[in-house]
Amino acid sequence: MVIGATGQIGRAAVGALARDGWEVTAVSRGGGRDEGWPGDVRVARADREDDAALAAAVGDGCDVLVDVVAYGAAHARQLTGLADRVGSAVVISSVSVYEDDKGRNFDTQEEPNGFPEYPVPITEDQRTVRPGEQTYSTRKAALERELLAAGAELPTTLLRAGGVHGPHCGTPRELYFVKRNLDGRTRRVLAYGGRSRFHPASVHNIAELIRLAAARPGTRVLNAVDPDAPTVAEIARAIDTVMGVEREDVLVDGPPPAPTVGDTPWSVPVPVVCDMGAAERELGYRAVVGYAETLPETVAWIERHLAGRDWREAYPKMLRSYGDLFDYAAEDAWFAA
Repeated sequence: MVIGATGQIGRAAVGALARDGWEVTAVSRGGGRDEGWPGDVRVARADREDDAALAAAVGDGCDVLVDVVAYGAAHARQLTGLADRVGSAVVISSVSVYEDDKGRNFDTQEEPNGFPEYPVPITEDQRTVRPGEQTYSTRKAALERELLAAGAELPTTLLRAGGVHGPHCGTPRELYFVKRNLDGRTRRVLAYGGRSRFHPASVHNIAELIRLAAARPGTRVLNAVDPDAPTVAEIARAIDTVMGVEREDVLVDGPPPAPTVGDTPWSVPVPVVCDMGAAERELGYRAVVGYAETLPETVAWIERHLAGRDWREAYPKMLRSYGDLFDYAAEDAWFAA
């Protein structure tokens, strides 16, 4: 059973599990079906915030419950409340739970103490933020703590995903470059010298981890990222190649030179790169795709979803998460100065 089946990760996970021979029930609020799924995938409608509806969807039980939308301690307790009907679980978490040895994390990066300085690469034994209800990171940490504590009743694999990418994404970081290319912008500003590395995670690689973890129940935490961690400049050039254009990168050492100028969704002042050794050892995991291999389908999806629409209408979550990504007037003013 896959909760959040019609979301970005859920679509890929359902397909991977079904093709691997599992009898899959795809649960979503709308009860929809993806055209790429095998025909024997069952669909069910349930809102994961509705305890009764979710319990009804589980019915007499399932061997594996995959939850790609769990968030916070309440969702963890919702899952453990079904432990008597579930063999094991695979739940998506996030690399945002990590903090450095000085207690700095994604939530403190805008404060005077600055962005965290993570080890390269980050392993799963790196310290994490204090669980709580305040932020995305603290709520993911609370989800992890509750599920790990209940491992005897519900063995759970927690997958700490990096920068998720692929079709059907509501917040595609690649939009920053795709739209600029579509708009004919010939130059782009990249802060931190274009060297930022925030480890991407393809939905196809995450689905492969889910597939492997489903067949090997256990209580564990694993990173979930691609085999490569390209710089933001490399990402930009790879998108250019897919779109058949050539653009100039204007590299600025240090932070963005002006508000809304040079700060891409991939930009971070220090590398955020994760180690995949634990997944390789525990699950026999091998990545199925690299970052650049996935770009044609990602770019095509963004272009189709964007066609004839204002980007803020097509991707409202991007505006809420990152602000005005396309302030061309500010960019032109900075260039002119």
